[in-house]
Amino acid sequence: MTIALSDFLAQLATNPALCITVVLTLGVILVNGWTDAPNAIATCVSTRAIGVRAAITMAAVFNFLGVLIMTMVNASVASTIYHMVDFGGDAGDALVALCAALFSIVVWSTTAWRFGIPTSESHALIAGLSGAAIALHGGLSGVNGSEWLKVIYGLVLSTALGFGAGWLVTRLVEWLCRGADRRRATHFFGKAQVASGAAMAFMHGAQDGQKFMGVFTLGIFLANGQSHTGNFIIPIWLMVLCSAVMALGTSIGGYRIIKSVGMDMVKLEKYQGFTADTAAAACLLLSSLTGVPVSTTHTKTAAIMGVGASRRLSAVNWGVVREMILTWVMTFPGCGLIGFCMAKLFMWIF
Repeated sequence: MTIALSDFLAQLATNPALCITVVLTLGVILVNGWTDAPNAIATCVSTRAIGVRAAITMAAVFNFLGVLIMTMVNASVASTIYHMVDFGGDAGDALVALCAALFSIVVWSTTAWRFGIPTSESHALIAGLSGAAIALHGGLSGVNGSEWLKVIYGLVLSTALGFGAGWLVTRLVEWLCRGADRRRATHFFGKAQVASGAAMAFMHGAQDGQKFMGVFTLGIFLANGQSHTGNFIIPIWLMVLCSAVMALGTSIGGYRIIKSVGMDMVKLEKYQGFTADTAAAACLLLSSLTGVPVSTTHTKTAAIMGVGASRRLSAVNWGVVREMILTWVMTFPGCGLIGFCMAKLFMWIF
């Protein structure tokens, strides 16, 4: 099942519920652009391998390519998010609950961004959806446990693999380049880091782009009274729209997150920025191909920690790390509670 752009625009003009859902979903994607997508380009900007404007343009292009190509190869990440919860047989109540979940993501993520702390919209999305589903069902029956297990696995894997890969790739590069001229090596890794940053942006689109397109598609069907849709096909126009809105968000407010991730946590040289991006992109590729939804934020920041730890543990600013981890831990109960309360409120109002 899919929807053509002409049909979508026609429905948008006559369906107020769809308008509200689309605005909230695009709001979440915009917030993802300024709080999550900057992780992909944080290191190459912080080491001055590429300018901010050029990095944002690069991120926009490769985010779209990641969405397009990986969705064609394997759309199971979108499918996992799509089937994460059961909103019941009443499409109207389900749409209210979905809007409550999207609202919770915007509130939580913008609050964290205000303090320059990168958040995982992936986990905020899952927590908000689950909280809203619990409110709708009055219990845990609306949460799909098997799909939730994939999220838990992804949370552990994204952190452990990111850290381990960052440490290992850095050690490997240092060993391979141990006899190289430092000036020539720095010039080489400056160019290579642009490529690795593009790979990170590509994989961000493959992971986060698919997640939000799954939610967008779910919202369209619910707004049209379809609570059970079975399999779905993501149209190209939706891929372009999500990528463009995400890039706009990065251009609006991405610098705070770039500073926190790329500058404050670990002071990186160009070859270290390259190894962090390469390690994180490889972990995200593995996760996308296996259909496990992981956090690009967790993966990238863990990789940077691994790069810093490969030199010495004191090279990592653990104060910044503690703030990030606390925010990550609080995401599940925080967004879940907001999603639950807003779903109850919306159902009472409407």
